[in-house]
Amino acid sequence: QVRVDESGGGSVQPGGSLRLSCAVSGDIGNRYSVGWYRQSPGKGHEGVAAVDKDGTISYAESVKGRFTIVRDFTKNTLSLQMNSLQPEDTGTYYCVADPTELKFSGTWRRYKFFEVQGQGTLVTVSS
Repeated sequence: QVRVDESGGGSVQPGGSLRLSCAVSGDIGNRYSVGWYRQSPGKGHEGVAAVDKDGTISYAESVKGRFTIVRDFTKNTLSLQMNSLQPEDTGTYYCVADPTELKFSGTWRRYKFFEVQGQGTLVTVSS
């Protein structure tokens, strides 16, 4: 059974940085796409960044140039380096894994349909 466990959330001032990590248990190799979704207060889940099974990387427009996702296929880990954080980045960040693409034809798939979802880690950006 595949599981994911997130870590690295916290509080930071605007302009600051945080690094999130996700440990994937279960040998998924290149059979799963993995990525990060977030849920901001009062909003639904939105895709943030993903690495597909073939290594293709996708970012939400709002985080391009600020966030960097890295997947280690051999160690089964995923990280999200977040720089220049803004208050609108506040939310709970979830690591997800699924046998299909997380973003298809330019559209992020709905969070609730993913096979594997983490418990989430809270990121708060505030002065």
